[in-house]
Amino acid sequence: MKGNNLPKLVLPKEAVIHKADKETALPNPAIEYGKATLKGKLLDFRLGMSKTMTLVSWESAKGDISEALVDIQPDGSFSKEISLASTTPISIYMSGSSPLQLFMEPGKTTEVYINLREISRRRSKFHSEGKPYGEIIYINGPLATVAQELNQDMPGTNVQDKVYKDMKAFAGMDIDTYKSKVLELSAEVQTEIDKLPCSLATRQVLTINNKLSTIGLLRLAANSLTSAAIQTNQITREEAQEYFMERAQKIPADYIPNANFAILNDLQATLSSNYSNIVIGYYQKSGDLAKTWGTDNGIFFDIVRVIPLYQSIKNFTPLTEEQINTINTFPSAYREMLTVANDELLAKIEANKKKTGFTVNEAGEVSDEDLFASIISKFSGKVLLVDFWATWCGPCRMANKEMIPMKEELKDKDIVYLYITGETSPLKTWENMIPDIHGEHYRVTAAQWNFLGKSFNVSGVPTYLIIDREGNIKYRQVGFPGVKTMKEELLKVADQ
Repeated sequence: MKGNNLPKLVLPKEAVIHKADKETALPNPAIEYGKATLKGKLLDFRLGMSKTMTLVSWESAKGDISEALVDIQPDGSFSKEISLASTTPISIYMSGSSPLQLFMEPGKTTEVYINLREISRRRSKFHSEGKPYGEIIYINGPLATVAQELNQDMPGTNVQDKVYKDMKAFAGMDIDTYKSKVLELSAEVQTEIDKLPCSLATRQVLTINNKLSTIGLLRLAANSLTSAAIQTNQITREEAQEYFMERAQKIPADYIPNANFAILNDLQATLSSNYSNIVIGYYQKSGDLAKTWGTDNGIFFDIVRVIPLYQSIKNFTPLTEEQINTINTFPSAYREMLTVANDELLAKIEANKKKTGFTVNEAGEVSDEDLFASIISKFSGKVLLVDFWATWCGPCRMANKEMIPMKEELKDKDIVYLYITGETSPLKTWENMIPDIHGEHYRVTAAQWNFLGKSFNVSGVPTYLIIDREGNIKYRQVGFPGVKTMKEELLKVADQ
């Protein structure tokens, strides 16, 4: 149907555009722990459209990026509740759309109305230059005006886009020339930000984004120069590692002056989705920064004290008594967040003791050449899905969750799910993760893992093998191909 024949888009009365106060400065985020609620509706939603969207929380205090699936109801409405320790930048990812930006805050509701018609127009070859069908998203709640403006088209305000769009221009540069060029582009971006007719608060967020993005680009100087060399055929992918190391070794310790990191101790900087990535990269540098700044107080230092403890819990290692005593000195929001996470882990560990459906196996002391044959001999006459994975691998964990319904559907096909990992998967993490991954599990030594990796060309995790009842490899895949493909490939072998 042509755009001019579409029925008029009727907006709910709550879908309003908030008039920005041009002079209102960016407020400080709330630092507290509690439930934040997202609710809203997809406008023009019809049956047959995607029934889920992904909510990404840029949670700096966790040293992590959290993802949550949001189910869409038949009428296009949705609701999701998540726990947060502060006002947090959030991205909504939907098929066919650039990420939508908003903020969520503990104890408050963020209400959004997503204009699918406008999303379709923007990606249409024929209508992208036509008249808009309203705003792409309407937002009520924390920092609604800022979020509304951030979702508008603002060309030239992202230094990363400038670098990545013209990556080939960096080919052959030395690290000092690269630095000068990045700083030049960053200054150009800042000039564009300063000219924007939007609110002061939004310009402040964009300025913070620019500073953090510039730090990130300089941090990845060797990566960028290597990528540029590959794209211009100056080097092959086989030569890339050596090329990267040569440039990385030339980067001095003060390549990014410590003074440039001062933005990390600005409370408002946590409202940038870029903040979490930079903090994750530099939280171990806190001692040096404290010396430069003459203080170890402020939001950056609060967060870097929290990150290793949260990561420990995430890796299935409960807090020690000493650590519990330590967190009692933290700001209440972070203390509550860690206490809740630790209590949930302890409960999960206890629950894991009662779970069934998984088996822990020992590879035993066999030669490298006989190792794999020894492992699969236990399952002779069965179809095997072999999964080379790691506990720290996000795609591995996601794939394992997505295949749970498939396993149930194929339970009568005499298929064995065989999981192999190495010592890079911490023992306690592995022990407490596998009760939710039904199948046969092996944790091999580093030497055994390296041998298996070379034998089966495990260039990354996850890597999958499908083995028939006679022990022949019938399918090999690096990376998860999706449930549909995996099911089809398994059935090809199981139904023979």
